[in-house]
Order: sequence, then structure tokens, then C-alpha cells
Amino acid sequence: MTDLPAPDPVREADHRDVLGRFASGVVVVTAAGPDGPLGLTCQSFVSLSLEPPLVSFAPARTSRTWPLIRASGVFCVNVLAEDQEEVSSAFARSGGDKFRGIQWDPGHDGAPLLTGACAWISCALIHEYDGGDHTLAVGRVTALRAQPSREPLIFHRGRYRSLARATRIRPERPGSRDTANARRSDGPGQPPNFLSLLL
Repeated sequence: MTDLPAPDPVREADHRDVLGRFASGVVVVTAAGPDGPLGLTCQSFVSLSLEPPLVSFAPARTSRTWPLIRASGVFCVNVLAEDQEEVSSAFARSGGDKFRGIQWDPGHDGAPLLTGACAWISCALIHEYDGGDHTLAVGRVTALRAQPSREPLIFHRGRYRSLARATRIRPERPGSRDTANARRSDGPGQPPNFLSLLL
């Protein structure tokens, strides 16, 4: 059997370009520090487990804010809404007063809950793992709530985006021609099956 040639090393630019095609939400992870509130912007946030309720996010190893959040032992994941681009940019900066002009209230554990967010997920830090140039932080959810009227901020290919407004499709009778068409892949003249498309 002929050995296949080893693949070329993955270039950082290619990795960034290809993975950037995966759309994500944007969150700000906050905590109460000894000298005031702390926060950092993050895209790599996921729901990890339902039982027990766990979430995970990946702060960069170069972050100067993450060690301070880690030391607090608790944090809040603020899921940003579509009109909070400036909030995302403020917490993505290094240094300075990130909370200047930002409205917030303390959560049950003291971590800031940013006003206007889509959702708030309060957590206790329970694990941290190596993740290359990032670190993987795992939190156990201690409280959470959402604002149903708010739509999320989306980040895709280096740009902020919004979800398209979903359109309600009138129900069809089972077995009707329209119902059969709706089950097919999108094509010319067919209504789209997936309505929450990125703008």
C-alpha cells in the first residue's frame, strides 16, 4: 500500500478564513474584581452540558482580564443583542475603563449583568483546560434568564451581522402539494425552508 503524502501544515491565515465562516453569537464575560467590575468579549462560547448544567468559553492566553475573572471564581455570560456592537467593541479593547458609559446591575454573585443583553448566564468556574493559545474555561450554571424580545448579535467572517426576521408560513394540509414542495431543498420558485438566514 502506497503511503499518502503528509498534508501541508495548516496556515494561520487559512485557519482563520475557513473557521470564520462559522457564524457565532457574541458574549461579554463579566465578574466583580477587587478594584471594580471586569469584562471581556468572547465568541467561543458554547452550552456544554444539560445535566449538570455547564457552559464553556475560551479566553486568549494573552488576555490580562481573564486571570482576574478566574481569581473571582464566578462570572456572568452576557449574550449581546443585535444593537450592542459598541458594547462588544468596548470589552474587546485591552486596558482602559471598559465599563465607561455601560449600564449594568450586579447579579446574585456580584458579576455585572449588562443592560440590554439578550440573556444572562451566571456561573461558578469549575475547570480550566489547555487550549493551545487559548484556555478552555468551564462553568457550572447557577442562575440564568433571557429577554425574549431581544435578538442576538452575530459575528461572521470578521463582521457583525443580524438575524433575518423569520416569516411565519401558513400551515398546509398534510399530503398537499405545497407541503411536499416545502420538504424539498430550496430551488427556483420554492420558499426557503430555513428562514433565520444571516443578513
